[in-house]
Amino acid sequence: MSKPNIVYVIADQLRRQSCGYAGDALARTPNIDRLADEGMSFDNAVVSMPVCSAYRASLFTGKYTTSTGMVINEIRLNPDHHPRCLAHCLADADYELAYLGKWHLWANQLGNHEDPKNSFVPRGPHRLGFDGYWAAYNFHHDYYGEHAYYHEEKPEKIRFPEGTYEPDGQTDMAIDYIKAHVNDDRPFALMLSLGTPHDPWVKDNVPKEYYAMFENVKFEVPPNWRQESDAPYGDGWSDMEKTPEMLDEWMRVYYAMTANLDWNIGRLQSAIRDAGIEDNTILVFTSDHGECFGAHGRMKKNIFYEEAARVPMLIKWPAAIPAGHKSDACLSNVDIMPTLLGLVGADIPDEVEGMDLSHCARGESGPEPEFAFLQNTGACAAWEDGHEWRAIRTKQYTYAVYKLDGKELLFDNIADPYQMVNLLDQDVTDLGPELSRKLAAKMAELKDGFEVSSFYRDSWVSKDRLILRTAKNS
Repeated sequence: MSKPNIVYVIADQLRRQSCGYAGDALARTPNIDRLADEGMSFDNAVVSMPVCSAYRASLFTGKYTTSTGMVINEIRLNPDHHPRCLAHCLADADYELAYLGKWHLWANQLGNHEDPKNSFVPRGPHRLGFDGYWAAYNFHHDYYGEHAYYHEEKPEKIRFPEGTYEPDGQTDMAIDYIKAHVNDDRPFALMLSLGTPHDPWVKDNVPKEYYAMFENVKFEVPPNWRQESDAPYGDGWSDMEKTPEMLDEWMRVYYAMTANLDWNIGRLQSAIRDAGIEDNTILVFTSDHGECFGAHGRMKKNIFYEEAARVPMLIKWPAAIPAGHKSDACLSNVDIMPTLLGLVGADIPDEVEGMDLSHCARGESGPEPEFAFLQNTGACAAWEDGHEWRAIRTKQYTYAVYKLDGKELLFDNIADPYQMVNLLDQDVTDLGPELSRKLAAKMAELKDGFEVSSFYRDSWVSKDRLILRTAKNS
């Protein structure tokens, strides 16, 4: 059998629990649900650092944030430190490479997102091996109007026709790419990075017909909702104003965006099937992180709680993956690069810190991580100390510790899915010291010194927000 094509789709800020296949009765995700039925699901998939740039850096390098250096958003990954990224390895395995959509590894200042110096990634090493088709931008979250992308080597912005919803236009381009390359001698690997359902969650930021699906739906606050902030641990992004009434409308738009996202996943599935390449195409659907929506007093992401860290991770490959299979392996996004390379039989670089779990995707036995390691190295996009934490998530428990004051938390995610009971406050388990030792051992293995955020600013990152140092020479 020839090497399979790859279509890898990343949603932005879609949490697993807001998908129908994961049990949400309010979700309108029939195509995503069908993908779970026809493919396999990593049901315990989490993001090691639930922030946009950190996710993508780990995805492409197979390394943790304290090794990639993408310790906050809106700094620039240094390709000199990562010579063998996912796309490089796929190119060496004779793949045609294509990237479409949000990049989020190029900015060199906070804000000013529309300036080409922050939004256009020039052809060369900063594209991390994606040297083929390129129709991308660094990032924005304007899905109508001013949204744009850059094509190939030209820094001139290209805009979709007036009235085009950005995810629809990007999916059109992905379908056109599939049609154009279906008869190529070489397999293709297409990365499609969509912006939804990331905020702003305003009515005008989603097509009317999708908003109408949820216009009369009432979204209640979750059991772990807290009006007060998660002080002192949450940063400014997590501490935005919120009320039950505001949450009701935000979630209405969020679910509408997700329904549109689902429609586009269905279109991709149809295009692959109509092209006659379904049996030998790996289709992946996942997200870069979730959204708290007031759980534990927090908004946004960048925390170990299930709402932020746990994401959908679905893989369909009819020729090799049994339909409906579920794996409970503790997969993190650092494992995705080696797992994809393992699925297609490509070489995995020695410096990769994740584990090849392709056997789990196939429904076969083999080694698995004992837990997923999670870390936070600072505020979402600012050099601000005081929000750092480390955590591990097993198949049952989440154990976390804050650097600020050493506070420890331990949750039984099966018995307590909303993580409302800190078992360490109940004196009902002796797991705390054991998990603490395992966390410390993992950090030592990675040379993770549990530094404050400003350490990276002062020791690793230059004035133009380009990472100059790595963990190995810090």
